[in-house]
Amino acid sequence: MNTDIIATSLRARLAEVQADIARLEQATTQALPAKFADQASDLAQLATDEGREVQQIHEAEHILAALARIEAGTYGICSNCGCDIAPARLAALPTATQCINCAA
Repeated sequence: MNTDIIATSLRARLAEVQADIARLEQATTQALPAKFADQASDLAQLATDEGREVQQIHEAEHILAALARIEAGTYGICSNCGCDIAPARLAALPTATQCINCAA
């Protein structure tokens, strides 16, 4: 497993996620319009944006943890049983911390 390629991919995804977080933070700090009907629509969008921001923050945390495991030399090792995580699983979910058996 080439962890350099994985780390590069994770860093690129992290940059995308961080940009999205910044955009969502900007959107959630905008003033509401004066018309009540427009406020209702904006508040609904605000709730959606806040939920997405939380998801993006969690993804960023998982990516940072995966990068830390790469640095520590523990990437690809199940945190539960200590076995190797299958390369196919890591290809599908690069932030995986458990092998498929322990994750089930």
